[in-house]
Amino acid sequence: MTDAAAPGAVGRRRFIAPARADVDRASFAHPLFAAFADYRTLMAAADWPALSALNQQLALSGKQLVEQDDELLADGLHYEQRIARGRIATRPCNWHDLFNALVWARYPAVKIALNARQCQDIGRHPPGQRTRAQAALTQFDETGVIVRVRDASLLHAWDHHDWQALFVDGAAQWRSGDIAVSAVFGHALMEQALLPSRLLVGKCVVVQGDDDALVVQQVAQAIARADVLNDPLELRPLPLMGIPGWHADQDHAFYQRIEYFRPARAGRVCPLTVR
Repeated sequence: MTDAAAPGAVGRRRFIAPARADVDRASFAHPLFAAFADYRTLMAAADWPALSALNQQLALSGKQLVEQDDELLADGLHYEQRIARGRIATRPCNWHDLFNALVWARYPAVKIALNARQCQDIGRHPPGQRTRAQAALTQFDETGVIVRVRDASLLHAWDHHDWQALFVDGAAQWRSGDIAVSAVFGHALMEQALLPSRLLVGKCVVVQGDDDALVVQQVAQAIARADVLNDPLELRPLPLMGIPGWHADQDHAFYQRIEYFRPARAGRVCPLTVR
C-alpha cells in the first residue's frame, strides 16, 4: 500500500501518473484541488509549462525551480539541503514535481518549516540514517492534509475509526464546516487524484479552530517549533473519499469496504489537536 492509496488499488507498485494528454481535465474540479484554482491553467493546459514560466508565475518565497539533471545532482547535497540554498530540484514534464511547485506557491510557510526541520535532522545524523522525524516530515510533505475542527469532541468517531459516524451520521457537520479540510498539502495525493478511481488516504494534522488561513499558519508554526511531526504515528489517516461529496458513489456498500475504511489498530493512541 502506498501512503496515498488504499490497498488493492495498485498493490505495492510504484505509482505511475497518466500522460498529460490522458488526464481528464474534469479531475481538477474535485474538492481536493479547490485551493489550487488559481493555478488551473498550469494544470489543465495542453502543454507542460516550462520551468522558466513557472518561476515567473509562481511566488516561491525566494526559491527557484531548477532542472534536476546530472550536473545539479553532482553537487553532492541532499535534496532538502539544496532547497535551503534556494534551489528546488524539479523534473520537467512531471506531474509530481509540478504539484510540488504549486504547493510551494500556495503554502510557502509550511514548506519552509518542513525544509528547515528536515535540514536540522539531516545535519544531526550520519548520511543515510533516516529518523522517525524525517519519515513523518516526508509523509506529510507527500500525503499531508490539514483538517480543522470547531469542537474537539468531533474527533471521537475518528479516534475509533468509526467511519459511519464520522462521514455518514456526521455528514451535516462536514457540510456546516464544523469539521473541514483546510488544506490538501501532499503533492503525491494530488498526483494520484489524476486517476478518479483512486481511493486516497491523507495523513492528517488536526487543528481546533475556525479560520482556514489561520489554521494553516498554526501548522507552519507548530512544525517549526517541532511540536508536531516527530513521528509518523502523529499523523491521523483519513480515507478522503469518505468525505461527503468527495466520491461519486457514497452508498452504504461503499462505506462497508473495510480494505479502505480500516478499523483502528489495537492500542493506537490518536494525536491531540494543534492549538
